Amino acid sequence: MSAGLDFSGKRVLVVGGAHAARRVLARYLAAGATVYHLAGPGPHSPAVRPAPGVHTPVFPRSVGAWDALIAAVDLVAVVETTPPTDAVIAAACGRHRTWLSRETAASTAPIGSVTLVGGGPGLESLLTVGALAALNAADIVYYDRLGPTDRLDVWAPGAEQIDVGKAPGHHAIPQRDAERMMVASALAGLTVVRLKGGDPFVFGRGGEEVIACRAAGVPVTVISGVTSAIAVPAAAGIPVTHREITRMFTVISGHAPISDTELTHLVGLGGTIVVLMGIGTLQQLVAGLTRLGMRTDMPVAIVERGFAHDQRTTLGRLDSIAALAAHAGVRSPAVVVIGDVVALAAHGDDTAADLLREAATLAT
Repeated sequence: MSAGLDFSGKRVLVVGGAHAARRVLARYLAAGATVYHLAGPGPHSPAVRPAPGVHTPVFPRSVGAWDALIAAVDLVAVVETTPPTDAVIAAACGRHRTWLSRETAASTAPIGSVTLVGGGPGLESLLTVGALAALNAADIVYYDRLGPTDRLDVWAPGAEQIDVGKAPGHHAIPQRDAERMMVASALAGLTVVRLKGGDPFVFGRGGEEVIACRAAGVPVTVISGVTSAIAVPAAAGIPVTHREITRMFTVISGHAPISDTELTHLVGLGGTIVVLMGIGTLQQLVAGLTRLGMRTDMPVAIVERGFAHDQRTTLGRLDSIAALAAHAGVRSPAVVVIGDVVALAAHGDDTAADLLREAATLAT
C-alpha cells in the first residue's frame, strides 16, 4: 500500500489467499477503499469465507474476463498468485492503465509471532520507523497506557486492540495473564504486537515477555523505543550528560524503596541520577541521599507528563524538592532528575535552550 495516497472511494482489487492477504485487505478497508478480493484458484488460496465488507467477484477464467474486471477498478494489489495469472494481470493493467501494486503477504505459518515494540514517551513523532512497520503488519495489538495509542486505528488498520495497561497500584490484567494472552494469540497463527511505552527493556518487563514467548516456542523480536529516561528530561531542557559537568548518568526504578547500600553507591558514583516511577518513594529517596552524603543544594527536577500538552516541571534542591512536590500536587507519570545538569534548564544555558526549542518543535 502506497503511503500518503488517498484511497477513499477508490476501487481496489486484492489478489491472493485470504490468510496471506488479510493485512492488505484490512489496510485498504481502513483507508476507505471499496475492496474486491480474488482468493483463488491457486496453490495457497483455498476457498474461504469472504472478509466482512469485502466484495468477492467471480474468478476470471479468460483474458477477456480479466480485462473487464481490471478495467472496472482503480488499483490491483497482488499479494500472491501463480506466475501465469500474474502475467495476465500485469498485461491487463498495462492495457487499461490501472495501477498495479505488489504487496507483502502476511504470515501464513501455523505459529504466528510476537514483536515487542517500544512506543517512546507518548509523542507520535517519537515512534520509530520499525515500530510503525510492525504495527502496520499486526493482527492484534496489546498496548499499555503509556504508549502512544491515539492513532492505533491508522497505524494498525484492522487489528484487534486490547488494553493490558497498568496504573500505579492497579493492574487490570496481571502480567502473567498478559503474557499468556500474547502467547495464545501467536500460537493461533496471529501476528502479535505488544506496544509498550518507552523502551521494552527499560523497566518495561520486556525481558519477562521474551522469556514467556521463547518458553512456548513462539518467535519473538524486540524493536527498541525512545526511553523516557533520556527524552523526558530533554523535553524539559535537561541533558542527562553535559561537557565539563558530568559524563555519566544512572537510571533507576523508584517503584520500590531503594536500599541504603544502593543509595551509597549512587552518592559515590556522582553524575546524573534519573528516577522512573519514583513519585511514591521520592521522600525516602531524597532523605536517604542526604543522610548518606549528597549535598543538600543538589539541583532536582521533576518532569510530569513528558511531551504532553500539559507537561510540567518542578525545580528544587535535594533538601526542598519533597515539600515542593507535595505542595504542587505532583503525580505520576513523572521523571525525577537529580544532578548539576538540572541547573542548565533553570539558568537558561544555551545547550538547554536548544533542547527546549527542539522539544517544542516535536510537540507541535
